[in-house]
Amino acid sequence: MKKVNFILIGIGLITSCSSGDQNSMDKDEKKSVSLYVSAEDKEVYSKAITFFQPLPVIAENSKNPQTKEKEKLGKTLYMDTRLSKDGTISCNSCHKLDAFGVDNLPVSPGDLGKNGDRNSPTVYNAAIHTTQFWDGRAADVEEQAGMPILNPVEMNIPNEKFLVDRLKGIAEYKELFAAAFPNEKDPVSYNNLKMAIGAFERTLMTPSRFDDFLNGDEKALTAEEKAGLSEFISVGCVTCHTGPALGGNMFQKFGVYGNYWELTGSKIVDEGRSAHTGNQMEKYMFKVPSLRNIEKTHPYLHDGSVADLKQVIKMMGKLQLDKELTEEQIEKINVFLKSLTGKIPASALS
Repeated sequence: MKKVNFILIGIGLITSCSSGDQNSMDKDEKKSVSLYVSAEDKEVYSKAITFFQPLPVIAENSKNPQTKEKEKLGKTLYMDTRLSKDGTISCNSCHKLDAFGVDNLPVSPGDLGKNGDRNSPTVYNAAIHTTQFWDGRAADVEEQAGMPILNPVEMNIPNEKFLVDRLKGIAEYKELFAAAFPNEKDPVSYNNLKMAIGAFERTLMTPSRFDDFLNGDEKALTAEEKAGLSEFISVGCVTCHTGPALGGNMFQKFGVYGNYWELTGSKIVDEGRSAHTGNQMEKYMFKVPSLRNIEKTHPYLHDGSVADLKQVIKMMGKLQLDKELTEEQIEKINVFLKSLTGKIPASALS
């Protein structure tokens, strides 16, 4: 039961007491009753739980059951540069576990030093997104895990067999795959690699004080953060940024009310999802990014073209909502967004 409900029950019990019982309450008891949330707090909380949900502990996948052995194998693979052809980069090179899942570069260099053309999004909380990549070309983190490895600009492994043969020649991996997939005759496979990395990534949740607030702790956010949350909702940011990740659950045209590149200064005009699907109706559409840990995952947007969070807030107001946000509104939203900075799980850092 949420803390708000406990408070309501407590007040109901107190008001049902006789006047004599109430008079017998000492000053501390009376003070505790007076701490009940304000009408404004109740209103913003009510709105918040309409649009957002707390993060799960683990983003489970029924088709890929979690085991400690699978997670251990997945983390080992995630950190291993031998998953790139020349052994220069790992998954962690672009999605650093100790840096909120990003490398803080506009675009990331691959195995041969050549840059990709889209910003590397954070791996934290990504498993709860409805699709993966900016254009949604992977259905889940398991499918996504296998794709950069075979991308010639990224990890540059020529084919699945090349990597499987490499891993089979490493004694440690023979043991780890056998432990993670004990019922398989030949457990070292490319599919099992994807399942293991996916299982590990499903543990990478970063709950913050905002989750405590959603779970009923009205004191988890400051008054300023609550005001920013109210502003975030009222100006219309929740048109796209909803759910437990505050994003990651839909596609939206970037530049509903203008050409995004005119404000971002993007050197390349990326047509977004249509470049993958061939559907011109999806031109300039991208997966709406999660706002979890947004304070730490700069630079922003699909091409990393903007480094300042306040600038992005202003820009999104203009391009997506056709609103000229005031400096006060921008600052309020900025303060709220910082409350979404969570705690990196110890298992990711150990």
